[in-house]
Amino acid sequence: MFLILGPALNLLAGFFWQNDTQGVTAGTIIVLSSACWLIGLIGLFERLRPTTPKYVAVGLPATVFGAIGGVAYGVQSIHEGLFAVSHAEAVERLGEHPFAAFAVYWTCGPLFPVSLFVLGLVLARVRAAPLPVGIMVSLGAVVFPLSRITREASIAHLADLFLLLPFLYLGLRSMTRDSSAGEQAVVPR
Repeated sequence: MFLILGPALNLLAGFFWQNDTQGVTAGTIIVLSSACWLIGLIGLFERLRPTTPKYVAVGLPATVFGAIGGVAYGVQSIHEGLFAVSHAEAVERLGEHPFAAFAVYWTCGPLFPVSLFVLGLVLARVRAAPLPVGIMVSLGAVVFPLSRITREASIAHLADLFLLLPFLYLGLRSMTRDSSAGEQAVVPR
């Protein structure tokens, strides 16, 4: 369920974007989305662990730090709304705090789409999901940061939809598999 809620909430957040900021409501939904993404992805990584233990050993921590970056961006949007600061001004002020900017925003933030990109490749490579699902995860991971950088809601909706579709598949298949007693496949096809 969380594999679906994470990207679904991300898509929902895009409908609350405001002109020069994502806003308080979108920021709140982004924080909740990041938590759902993390719970769902931890479950997916656990299913991948028997097949790709080395990948999971590196990929899971990278994904956790990436989710922290997602929370940070959501909180930044909340603060922009609370303190009536434009996104450009918030980024400028963040520059006054290089350790925070580097550690949380410029390192953790990009780890999320990078970890999704690699996850898509791994899903396809080990055949833990159909090839189109793995490709869509990786393509969605490429479009995701572009949509946030441009701040174009239409691009964000497209990116979020691109991520929702494969994770909808993975989440539904996972729930179906979990409800079947005794089956222990990775991520069923």
